[in-house]
Formats: sequence, structure tokens, C-alpha cells
Amino acid sequence: MDDNEILQNIEKLVNEEHALTQQAQHGGLNDEEHARMQQLEVNLDQCWDLLRQRRALRSAHLNPDEAKVRDADIVEHYKQ
Repeated sequence: MDDNEILQNIEKLVNEEHALTQQAQHGGLNDEEHARMQQLEVNLDQCWDLLRQRRALRSAHLNPDEAKVRDADIVEHYKQ
């Protein structure tokens, strides 16, 4: 997956997240929708992490295709 594909995926996930956020503000979400919202947050964190890895590798004159999607437990526990 190249940077543009990652960015397109991020855009798709953000759009879905915004739709669920709007729905939550106008009547709430059921359990399945809450679970989907949490999954979207994890997927977004993984995409952003992958993009950062690719940029760091490229900056270090290494192959950005060596970047890998990290486990949710890893990306969800980064210190900001």
C-alpha cells in the first residue's frame, strides 16, 4: 500500500466516523455502531502509524514498503 492509498483509506474511515458521530448526536448509536466507532478509531490510528513509518523510512533513505501495520495494542498505547 503506498502513501496515496493509505491517505484514501484514512479519508474513507474519517468519513464513516463523521457519519456515525452525526448519528450519535441525533439519536444515539446501538451497540454494533458503538463497536464500529471504536474499530474505526483503531483503524485510523493504524493507518496514521503506517503513514508515519513510511515517511520515516523514506526520510532515512530506506524502503518505505518495509513499513508494516502494527498491532492495535501497540498503536493504541502510544504516548502523545
